Amino acid sequence: MVELYPWQHTQWAQLANRTQHPHAYLFHGPQGIGKHVLAQRLGQLLLCSNPQQHQPCGQCKSCLLLSAGSHPDFYAVQPEEADKAIRVDQIRALVDFVGTTAQLGGRKLVLLDPAEAMNTQAANALLKSLEEPSGDTVLLLVTHQLSSLLPTIRSRCVKQACRVPSPSEAVRWLQAQLPEVSKEDLAQLLSLARGFPLQAFRLHEQGAVQWQNLMLEELDKLRQGQQWPSAVADAWQAIPLLLIFDWFYQWTLLLVRQQITRSPCQTPNPLLRDYLYELTAQTECTQVLAFQDWLLQQRHAVQNRANLNRTLLLEALLVQWSDLISAG
Repeated sequence: MVELYPWQHTQWAQLANRTQHPHAYLFHGPQGIGKHVLAQRLGQLLLCSNPQQHQPCGQCKSCLLLSAGSHPDFYAVQPEEADKAIRVDQIRALVDFVGTTAQLGGRKLVLLDPAEAMNTQAANALLKSLEEPSGDTVLLLVTHQLSSLLPTIRSRCVKQACRVPSPSEAVRWLQAQLPEVSKEDLAQLLSLARGFPLQAFRLHEQGAVQWQNLMLEELDKLRQGQQWPSAVADAWQAIPLLLIFDWFYQWTLLLVRQQITRSPCQTPNPLLRDYLYELTAQTECTQVLAFQDWLLQQRHAVQNRANLNRTLLLEALLVQWSDLISAG
């Protein structure tokens, strides 16, 4: 059985104590707070044939099959490849599953994560099952971006906003998972993850602190004319595009705040603090805001899994950034 995170217990009690459950839930909230675990735990409870005190028993045939990954009445849908869309063929297979009879005689359960990965065809194909699921079927959808889903998807589900851990809860959990990591690096990880502990843990596994430091070093060379955008783009090939655009957006927010307050930005990364301080006099606030608009447009294209040329997109980003910091 999956274990809940410490900040989820109160919300779990509210969910588990319900006497009736809707045919579709939509768990939503920022990435990195444990939405999938909460949905998965609810799925275990709904499939369990002998729940104990509103918890899955872990011992019945249904629980054992689910733990083994061979439950005939459970169906999971996710992108077949990282950063790819959930295709309409996958949803059609889900619809076929929903139309079958439960083999164990109880509920059927579908877990779809992340829901925003469905392309338009796939989302439209799901509508019928969301509106009129066959038999005792419960669909659990998980999304990091509620606004990205079709209104017709959102309206057919009971929305479940997932609790964001407090800063102290996030720090305690991350310290317990990474006892070997210094407090300074933990603070950097949480800053990179905007305070979301699971995202911070994943970033640590990927080496994100080193990634961001590499980006800052290359950008400083670019600022001083020691590097070309094409060479910088090559140096960043291992870094996920969404992370790059997210970090640039965070940096521009800090830069605007610094320009307005005329005081150094508050960040646990000394490299970033020094770099942004150097840029304050080299940039204009209105130009930074215009660059943010461009960033958001490009990030939206990346997020929607548009067929983009990574190298050309990074070079365009770096040229835009160079123009920004030289225009002031």
